[in-house]
Amino acid sequence: MKHEDVTFAAGAGSARATCHARHFTGEGEAFAADAGRPVVVMAHGLAGTVDSGLVPFAEALAGAGLDVLAFDYRGFGASEGEPRQTVSMAGQLEDYRAAMAAAARLPGVDPRRLVLWGVSLAGGHVLAAAAHRDDVAAVVSLTPLVDGRAAGRHALAYHRPSALLRSTVLGVRSKVGRPQMMPVVARPGELGALTLDGCYDDYLALAGPTWRNEVDATVGLELGSHRPGRQAEHVRAPLLVQIADLDRSAPPQAAAKAAFAGRAEVRHYPCDHFDVWPGKDWFEPAVRHQLLFLTRHLAPAAAVGSRSAVEL
Repeated sequence: MKHEDVTFAAGAGSARATCHARHFTGEGEAFAADAGRPVVVMAHGLAGTVDSGLVPFAEALAGAGLDVLAFDYRGFGASEGEPRQTVSMAGQLEDYRAAMAAAARLPGVDPRRLVLWGVSLAGGHVLAAAAHRDDVAAVVSLTPLVDGRAAGRHALAYHRPSALLRSTVLGVRSKVGRPQMMPVVARPGELGALTLDGCYDDYLALAGPTWRNEVDATVGLELGSHRPGRQAEHVRAPLLVQIADLDRSAPPQAAAKAAFAGRAEVRHYPCDHFDVWPGKDWFEPAVRHQLLFLTRHLAPAAAVGSRSAVEL
């Protein structure tokens, strides 16, 4: 499917930079209305880039009739910004909001029908970005990381304390001195942000040409105070939370708690964090559930604005 490369500005002052995005125009008239089509704002998880697994999601949604704007955060992928490969929770949320403003300006879209779509780390960002807003028509949160403290406790069940300590020490050194990089994904026993068995191969299978396997070690410190799940109760739009019940990276219990607070529709999958990605068994069910949800709430015949009951 063809797409158009677009850019938009994010940040302010010395931190201002140009972000790169891909705009996929919705096909057909399934979601069309007098004011235009809904537009999905799509972002990746930890150190991810548009060309590392997001395109199949975007193409599936665009093929059903939704416009999609998938973007790279500042400092990652095709976007500008310094320092490179450094995760800032506040900065990424700022970038997401800038992407929302850019999406609303796209030709043929309805600026009052924004759809926020996020996976993993961005699955939490979309809750904060949607809170208290009336121009957001729906939110999709896929295998979200919504509570950094819960994620830390969750990590203790799958990692040796010595490995977590090593990455924490490196993060402190990076915070107070020169930036210290570590791999985004590594094999068990190696230094990295994601070192569970299978993560290395799963992430590398998705990796595109702009992706780099390194991230500033301060990411662990950033996660400690990251709790976007608290914003779920302030999301006014219909909310879909998709939980991998065997998720070893983003605690499913925390996602379920946020979903309940946000009065969300919940879909459960008997799989791990990366098993909902393209090439995996649960990719197609996850996309199908997203389209069912969005059709129900955004297609012209749907009762847009109604809230779905939580599935038990």
